[in-house]
Amino acid sequence: MMIAEVARAKINLTLEVLGRRADGYHELASLVAFADFGDIVTLDTARPPGVTVDGPFAPSIASENLVAVTLRRLAAADERLTLGHVHLEKRLPVTAGIGGGSADAAAVLRAVRRANPEHENEIDWLGLAANLGADVPACFASITTWMTGVGEQLSPLSDWPRLDCVLVNPLEPAPLDKTAQVYKRLAASPLPDRFARPAPPRDEGPVAFLLARGNRLEAAAIALMPSAAEVKAALSGLRGCRYAAVSGGGPTCFGVFEDASPAAETLKISHPGWWVQGVVLG
Repeated sequence: MMIAEVARAKINLTLEVLGRRADGYHELASLVAFADFGDIVTLDTARPPGVTVDGPFAPSIASENLVAVTLRRLAAADERLTLGHVHLEKRLPVTAGIGGGSADAAAVLRAVRRANPEHENEIDWLGLAANLGADVPACFASITTWMTGVGEQLSPLSDWPRLDCVLVNPLEPAPLDKTAQVYKRLAASPLPDRFARPAPPRDEGPVAFLLARGNRLEAAAIALMPSAAEVKAALSGLRGCRYAAVSGGGPTCFGVFEDASPAAETLKISHPGWWVQGVVLG
């Protein structure tokens, strides 16, 4: 059996950091949406477990591939599960602020779930996802979500509108511990004993909500990777751009447009060294 899943790029449309928790993690509130573009994960149940990788960004994977870790965790979770060989076509930039590794792990979980319908209700899929990383539960659902806690508390937003966007990454090398460095630069205060989590969007229009909430990590991400500022400025300067920001810890930026296609083509011509992708977020 061959099962393919798209590991859709995750975009933090907003990201608020409420404070640093006693366990060292940060309490977050984030509106997360997923692009109609991503890596391709293919599970071949006729072959023994293993991982192969190709695609334009395969050579950029420097640390252990989270796909291999996911297969090991699944094997340990239930020996009855049918696993197999996973091929990853790496189409998303690595360490880019768009959840590539987390999306890959989540796609493996979904593929294995599809390959084992008789065990679907016997496995704690979200528990496995959470143990693989803070972003993996949201990527497992792969729908527009209001995400709180450290990423484990998810409230799907079925009525959030789809957005035409352009994703841009300057392809500046990012440190392997990029996320840790961004949070260190942020220097968030300790989380108070009593705090209120921000409410998800309700009656606001999408762009008004993005403008009001923003990305608390943006300044720290730009300080670590200055080219993100150039990318954001290029997006903001394009005709029809309604909003532009850094996604998560960067350096990928996104711009919201009525029609993203002309903007994407313009950037591909003016900045041929950048990764540019027109997408629909939903």
